[in-house]
This record gives sequence, C-alpha cells and structure tokens, in this order.
Amino acid sequence: METRTATMAMKVPEITLLFWIAKLCTTGFGESFSDYVFFNDYIGQHTAILLGLALLLVCLAVQLRTTKYIPWVYWLAVTAVSIFGTMSADFLNKDLGMPLYASTLMLVAVQIAVFAAWYATQHTLDVHSINNRLRELFYWLTVLGTFALGTAAGDFAAVTLGLGTLASSFVFLGIILIPAAGYRWFRLNEVLAFWFAYTITRPLGASVADWLSVPAPYGDGLQWGTGPVSLALGILLAGVVAVTAARHRRSGSPKAGMQEAATQVR
Repeated sequence: METRTATMAMKVPEITLLFWIAKLCTTGFGESFSDYVFFNDYIGQHTAILLGLALLLVCLAVQLRTTKYIPWVYWLAVTAVSIFGTMSADFLNKDLGMPLYASTLMLVAVQIAVFAAWYATQHTLDVHSINNRLRELFYWLTVLGTFALGTAAGDFAAVTLGLGTLASSFVFLGIILIPAAGYRWFRLNEVLAFWFAYTITRPLGASVADWLSVPAPYGDGLQWGTGPVSLALGILLAGVVAVTAARHRRSGSPKAGMQEAATQVR
C-alpha cells in the first residue's frame, strides 16, 4: 500500500517556477490552436469539438494508466485539456448562444461544485495528496473546469466588459499576483493559493494568445493569425516540457523519488 501511495503521488509534478511557465504555455497554445481548429471552415465546429474530445480521452487514458509522473505524458494531457476546455467554452457561447456572463457564472458554479464534492469525499484539495484513483479523477476534472472557466472569463473581460485582449492581460496579471503575495507575505492557505493561481493562469495566457493571434476584424492586437501563433507557442511549449523532462531525469533515481513522495504523503 505504501508503494502504491508513493507511485500515485509521483504522477503530479512538483510546483516550481518551471511548472507555472509550462502551465502558461499550455494555456496560450490551447487558446490559439483551439481557435484555429474550431473556427476553421474546412473542419467545422462540431467536428472540431469531437476531435478535441477524442484527443482529450486518449491523452487522459494514457495518463491514468501510468504509475508515475512522466513529463511528456502529463503535459500532453494538460494540453489536450486546454484545447477541449477552450472549445467547450466557445461552444456554449458561439453554438448555444449563451452570453459570456452566463457561461462564466455557470462554470464558476460547476467549479465550486467539483471542489465541494472533492473535499466532501476526500477531505483535502491538496495536489500533493493525490494518491488514489478517485482523487486523480477529481484533479483532472478540476483542471478541465479551470480551463473552461478561464476561457469564458477571459472572453467576458475582453468582449463584454470591453477591455480588449491587452488590457485584460494586465488585469489578469494583476489578479494572479494576489495569491502569490497572499501566500508569500500574508500566510494565505497554500492549497487555496495554488488553485486560485492555477485558475487565473488560464485567462491570462488566453488573453495574451488572443492579443497575438486573433485576426481582423475580430482582433484588437497584433493579429498574427491563430495558425502561426499556435506553431510558435507549440514549439515553445515543447521546449519547456523538454527542459522539465531533462530536469526530472536528473532529479534522482526512481527509488529516491518514491521515498520522497511517500514522505510527503505521510
């Protein structure tokens, strides 16, 4: 049982600066690539969302079958969640005609419900305590919720509130400093600080990606196009994950990593 607990705990990466850089890269890439596919006339929105769902299911299936943290597998799953989460929020707005304020509020309620169910059944929301299958499923459901919510919130700020993508980027950059400062100087609970920051990275990265990519007449930024920006951010993401994987390999033997993870769980 101790060995199983240790290996399950190893499936979530250490929360370091490199983790946050990789997370922001997935948000930016997911936003631009999702827009590139979802609004592609040759593919169609319904086909795009089905393809996104298929990619998500395959990547999560691989991730759930692993018994330890594998950087390429983990971050590919996060990227698939990012793509499908963006498509889901866009589907609510573009296909179902739901106003951005309504989809944002609905996704906030869904996110709260997931957290409540997770805590009610497991008595923790700590990512370092993910040592069984149910907690792992709650973790990925939460990650999906944060991506969908972040997409809706970013569009709400840029479009409904009229801030535009650049101003929205600075707004979310300021918001993300709240949990950072709270944890660093005001003893904010580390679990709350983590999920607060994790959620805000989505609209932050998405707003920056939209500022770079969304073409005229819809964009208010550089309008480089969703295809070129997706390619550039994809290369950047692959580079960050490669560095993460290399550091993970150098971090120590599997035995030492299991012992460390078991210590964290205890």
